[in-house]
Amino acid sequence: ITINVENINDYAFYNCTSLTSVTIGDSVTSVGDDAFYKCSSLTSITIPNSVTSISYSAFGGCSLITKVNYMGTIDQWVQIYFGNKYANPIYYAKNLYINDVLQTSITINVENINDYTFVSCSSLISIEIPNSVTWIGEEVFYGCSSLTSITIPNSVTSIGNSAFSYCTSLTSITIPNSVTSIDGRAFSYCTSLTSIEIPNSVTRICDYAFKDCDSLTSIKFDGTVEQWNNITKGSEWNNDVPATKVVCTDGEVVLK
Repeated sequence: ITINVENINDYAFYNCTSLTSVTIGDSVTSVGDDAFYKCSSLTSITIPNSVTSISYSAFGGCSLITKVNYMGTIDQWVQIYFGNKYANPIYYAKNLYINDVLQTSITINVENINDYTFVSCSSLISIEIPNSVTWIGEEVFYGCSSLTSITIPNSVTSIGNSAFSYCTSLTSITIPNSVTSIDGRAFSYCTSLTSIEIPNSVTRICDYAFKDCDSLTSIKFDGTVEQWNNITKGSEWNNDVPATKVVCTDGEVVLK
């Protein structure tokens, strides 16, 4: 079907199990809650750059989606508001196309990256984030299993909940000295991550930040032992991490 209205209302195509493809016309600005929920035969979606919000679970249960084609730019895509991960059809498709071109390596030029933007986008291999970005939202790169390279600029102050969870191809990452907070599960289940360098600007490491990073053997802290001990650390921030110590500038801290 092709849809040419201003808004797609909540539950508009709920449980339309015979629907196989959707082209959203460029008059549409928003997609409502559960709009395509359980459209279990849906395989492809075309989204125009007029869309600014896709609400809660809009594409929930659409497990056969293989192609999401966005008719705009990467910078426009990352500014879309997604109600949760199930609102973003990439969660199921694993691939993002921009104007029919599969995205594997991207450069972002915006101030902030909204929550869930690239959730489970396994086609992405590398991402360049400019100094204009100040925070990385919740689950932005969750499940980007092919992501091997990412540069976090010095402008970023906060890394959101589960921002890099299940980025299973990441082997190392350096957090810039602008970051003050590493939120809950930010790097959880990054099973290929072997080393991490944490700047002395960090004042908080939240619950399960590095949970099940079961290859993480090297943790460096760019500050003193005293500064490390003063960081507020959440419950089991290093749960199931094999590293036994944190190497600081003036000594080591044994991890429990």
